[in-house]
Amino acid sequence: MILAKDIIDDKNPLLREISEPVSLPLSKEDRQSLLDMFEYLRNSQDEEKSAALDLRPGVGLAAIQIGLKKRMCAILIYDYNEDNEIIGETAYALVNPKIISHSERMAYLKDGEGCLSVNEEHEGYVPRYAKVTIKAYDALTDQEVKIVARGYDAIVYQHEIDHFDGHIFYDHINKENPFAPIPNAMEI
Repeated sequence: MILAKDIIDDKNPLLREISEPVSLPLSKEDRQSLLDMFEYLRNSQDEEKSAALDLRPGVGLAAIQIGLKKRMCAILIYDYNEDNEIIGETAYALVNPKIISHSERMAYLKDGEGCLSVNEEHEGYVPRYAKVTIKAYDALTDQEVKIVARGYDAIVYQHEIDHFDGHIFYDHINKENPFAPIPNAMEI
């Protein structure tokens, strides 16, 4: 089981290293690592488990964040109704995800992004593509997948894929003017 202490922070130089592609079929170790990462996300979004295990809530976790230089990440995004009840989920344990196309239109989170590996506040807009198409292998379903993501979901995928190349969300924030308007961007 992955706990908060297992997630490296942005002071660790490993987070800036390039992750390696993963061989398929998955080794037992790689599959278990992915499933453990996914379990962390599920536990972190469960109020009782999160409190009991002292977990920061997350919707994505890249392997590099637990010290593995591998192009793997887990994604768990819940959809809620107006009563804050879960009505659906986007759930993947991705191997070698790659953005194969993207929109010209940009998007950003108006409250900014956060990261399980970043403990300090970094305010500002993080420009991302509003829509991305991703190809990957999904360990949860054991098949190749093609994912078309828009808005918030697209931002989550881009955030995790950035980790593979040693990028952290705040690298994208405009240093001179963190809240500079992003022309024609979708605000989320």
